[in-house]
Amino acid sequence: MDIFTLIIWIITFSFLVFSFFKDREKTKKALQMAFRMGRRMALSIFTIVITIGLLLTLLPPERIASFVSGQHVITATLGAALIGTVTLVPAFIAFPLIGTLVGAGVHIVPSVAFLTTLTMVGVVTLPLERKEFGTKFTVVRNAASFVAAVLIALLMGVIV
Repeated sequence: MDIFTLIIWIITFSFLVFSFFKDREKTKKALQMAFRMGRRMALSIFTIVITIGLLLTLLPPERIASFVSGQHVITATLGAALIGTVTLVPAFIAFPLIGTLVGAGVHIVPSVAFLTTLTMVGVVTLPLERKEFGTKFTVVRNAASFVAAVLIALLMGVIV
């Protein structure tokens, strides 16, 4: 565990203890609500994890690199962004994956589009997000994130 994670755990635990001493009943009620919500979301979270594993098995980095590197930059960027929306990957896996793609010869613009959509847009998480936040919010957030991801990628192409 790194120092930042440890600090966050300590701060969270400190606030929990403070809350418990300030109002025991409200804190117990809040913890019970959180555990119920966690149980309710557990199946969706396990489904997401399994789906991500399957998608990464079907779309290994080598296949993604071969698909993206043989196309025009704009076409490759949109293709990489679309692939990224389908596969949701945590940032600590996404960054080394993008390093592998760039090392394999993929241009920086499609790589950044893939990275940003991997972490910002989630087709895999749509059912859970829709259930928790509503359809309108989910669609607007994912669409805005997709557009932002492509714009970020194009901006990085200009900068780098």
